[in-house]
Amino acid sequence: MPQPVSLSCVVPCLNEQANLGILLPELLATLESRVDALEIIVVDDGSTDGTPDLLRHWCSLHPQIVYLRLSRNFGKEAALTAGLEAAQGNVIVCLDADMQHPPQMVPAMLDRWREGVQMVYAVRATRQDESPFKRIGSRLFYALMRTSDGRTVPPNAGDFRLMDRVVVEALLSLPERDRFMKGLFAWVGFESEPMSYTPSQRRHGVSRFHPLKLLRFAVDGLTAFTTWPLRVLSLVGACLSMAAFLYGLVIVVTYVLFGDPVRGWATLITAVLFFSGVNLMSLGVVGEYIARIFTEVKGRPIYLLRERVGNGLRSDPASAAQAGREPSNVPPESIV
Repeated sequence: MPQPVSLSCVVPCLNEQANLGILLPELLATLESRVDALEIIVVDDGSTDGTPDLLRHWCSLHPQIVYLRLSRNFGKEAALTAGLEAAQGNVIVCLDADMQHPPQMVPAMLDRWREGVQMVYAVRATRQDESPFKRIGSRLFYALMRTSDGRTVPPNAGDFRLMDRVVVEALLSLPERDRFMKGLFAWVGFESEPMSYTPSQRRHGVSRFHPLKLLRFAVDGLTAFTTWPLRVLSLVGACLSMAAFLYGLVIVVTYVLFGDPVRGWATLITAVLFFSGVNLMSLGVVGEYIARIFTEVKGRPIYLLRERVGNGLRSDPASAAQAGREPSNVPPESIV
C-alpha cells in the first residue's frame, strides 16, 4: 500500500500581498489532488502592507491555509523556523512567496520522495538573469562555504526544497538561535538529491536583498559554519611574525658588519600602519565569532508569534498521526 501523503507548504513572506494572491490559488490547484491532506502555512515576517487582511480572508475560505504572523521582522531564517515548527505533515515543502519558485515542481519532488529520497532541493540552472556582482559573489561564497567537518553547501541551492518529516525533526532539534538555514540543510545530511530549475520572474515588487544585506548574509553563513577565517588569521600572523623577525635580523647584521646607522623612518611608519590594520582586521573577524556566542548565550527565542489563524492539519487528527506528531489543542488564534 502506498504511504498516505500529508503535505505542509511553508511560505515565508514580507510585504508580498500581490504575489500571495496569485500563489495561494496556484498551490491549491496544483497540490490538492496530488496528496491525501494539505496545509499551506504562510509566515508573515512583519509585513506592513495588506498581507494580514488578505491572509485572514483566505483562511476563512480555505481551512487548509494557516496564517502565522510574527510580532516583528525577525528575518527569513526565523520565519522558516516558525513554519517548520508549525508544520504537521509527513512531507514539508519550503518555497518563497515571490512566484520565483514554481509550484509545478512540487509533484515531481513528491515522486522522488516516494522513491526514497528524503530531501529534494531545487538548484538554479543559470544565473544569467542576475547582475555580474551577484553572480561573482555567489560563486565566491559557495567556494568558501565549506563546513568545519568538510561538508559543503550545494552551489546555487536555496530554500526551495521538499523534506521528509525525519529531516525536519532533525532540523528542529538543532539548538542554534542565530540560524543559517542553507548551512543547516547541508549539515543534517540524509539522502538528498538536486533538481534543476529556472526561476520565474518576480510577478510583483522588487527583491529586498541589496548588496550590503547579501554581504551580511554571507558573513553570517561563513561564521556560522566555518572556522577557516580564524585559521587564515593564525597563518597570516605567523607569516608576518617570521617576516618581521627576518627583517630585524637583517638590520642587526647590517649594523654590526657595516656600521650603517638605523634608518628608514618612512619604512617604519608604513610597517606600523600595516600591522595596525592587520590587527584591527583580525579583531573584527574574531569579534564576529564572539558576537555569535553572545547571541547564543542570551537564550532569546528565535521568533515571537503575534497571531495564528487557521488550523490546517491540526484539525485532522489522522493526518497528524501519519506525520508522527500529536494533534495540538492550542486555539487557532493566539497572541504571544
